[in-house]
Amino acid sequence: MLHNQIWISLSRYWTAKGKNSIVDKSIEFEQVDRESSWDDQILFNGALFYLASKTLTQAENLPLWRTDGVIMTFLLHSGPVEFLYYWLHRALHHHYLYSRYHSHHHSSIATEPITSVIHPFAEHIAYFALFSIPMLTAILTNTASIASIASYLTYIDFMNNMGHCNHELIPKWLFSIFPPLKYLMYTPSFHSLHHTQFRTNYSLFMPLYDYIYSTVDKCTDELYEISLRREAELPDVVHLTHLTTPESIYHLRLGFASLASKPYTSKWYFSLIWPVTLWSMMLNWLYGRTFIVERYRFNKLRLQSWVIPKYRIQYFLQWQNETINNLIEEAILEAEERGAKVLSLGLLNQVLTIREDEFLKLNKSFNTNSESNLIFSGSYSQKIWLVGDGLDEEEQLKTPKGTLFIPFSQFPPKKLRKDCYYHSPPAMVTPRSLENMHSCENWFPRRVMNAWRIAGIVHALEGWNEHECGNTMSNIEKVWQASLQHGFQPLLLPTESKC
Repeated sequence: MLHNQIWISLSRYWTAKGKNSIVDKSIEFEQVDRESSWDDQILFNGALFYLASKTLTQAENLPLWRTDGVIMTFLLHSGPVEFLYYWLHRALHHHYLYSRYHSHHHSSIATEPITSVIHPFAEHIAYFALFSIPMLTAILTNTASIASIASYLTYIDFMNNMGHCNHELIPKWLFSIFPPLKYLMYTPSFHSLHHTQFRTNYSLFMPLYDYIYSTVDKCTDELYEISLRREAELPDVVHLTHLTTPESIYHLRLGFASLASKPYTSKWYFSLIWPVTLWSMMLNWLYGRTFIVERYRFNKLRLQSWVIPKYRIQYFLQWQNETINNLIEEAILEAEERGAKVLSLGLLNQVLTIREDEFLKLNKSFNTNSESNLIFSGSYSQKIWLVGDGLDEEEQLKTPKGTLFIPFSQFPPKKLRKDCYYHSPPAMVTPRSLENMHSCENWFPRRVMNAWRIAGIVHALEGWNEHECGNTMSNIEKVWQASLQHGFQPLLLPTESKC
């Protein structure tokens, strides 16, 4: 599971950068949901290994290493396993079996590492039977060792994940040094063609049998070369955000895939993996470089999200101000160097004030016709509250029943009252044409984006030249109408559900 998770994080980081990408096609929530059961295969295999260890006496007390067992495992995989898999795979592409079984795996055109284990149960049984041939043979002949079994399982997982990572990472010089390697080891682009062309490149990990039976795709070498030459994508719009809680690393798109596809919530198992959380905090503290986490496409615009490796609490520490400001400045300069037309700031990368200062800031931001609609309340009798990040428990308890809290910061207020309503922070529902959106932004529902980020996108779409800074704002009505025209929709207020 750890091996797979490392591949998931690396693959999504490479995909966000765009360098050496193979299939430039978006991944949506439907694919993430379909692939959220990737650990089922691990649990299934674990159960079978446990049963084998209890029923086969030869599987008990294995030595650490046996050279003959390692060689036998390699030869049996290269021969029977690869050969039988090739013909099983071709059979699974017959329309009868494909429509009933294998099409589930091929629903993912732009693959991720965990796509490799997304199969119907019957296929899992067939694959386990194939992969057990070398291990069972070694066990029954008393040549098995911990090294042969562990290395074989690691090899299967490594090659499976690599072949589905949608990123070409095998260097060309490797094949130049040893040309026959092209028959013994596939590349990610080799298997990617199988997911786009369907009727070619059937081999498991060794393309040898595709060459023997003339099923190698004619574009294999060309796609490999193109993928290696593909440069990192240059953004038109960059959204600069940061981490919130220590556990927010798991909610990032680079973290737990299924968790990132749902609104942010704290999970019970976070307490069990606190050493990993602590390690990641230390790494961010020491390494501290801004990194790309997401890449979108919308109306020919190339959009990216960059994350500053600082947590919410660090923004309130005076001694961290200079470090954070330097990171923001470096990110802005780098975005400009890469040709970004617009940069939007999220969360605490903006200037933050609370209480009466918030009122003054908001009041200056509105035009004169709107000033009479915004008041600074000295009492708690009003039922509609416009609140910032500093709303505390005492203030909430003083409000009357049925109060509606509307935040204007990107952090939602803590929901303490069951008899009150809490609206989400300023946000809109994105149009379906926004590609590659398969993770939730913090606490928002799926396909919802915060207003600051949308403003940056609309800014670029409209070609506006003014900067949104200080007390200067574009005409609000103009921005609102432009957002609607480009397909962004209002996020409706809650009407029935109470929190």
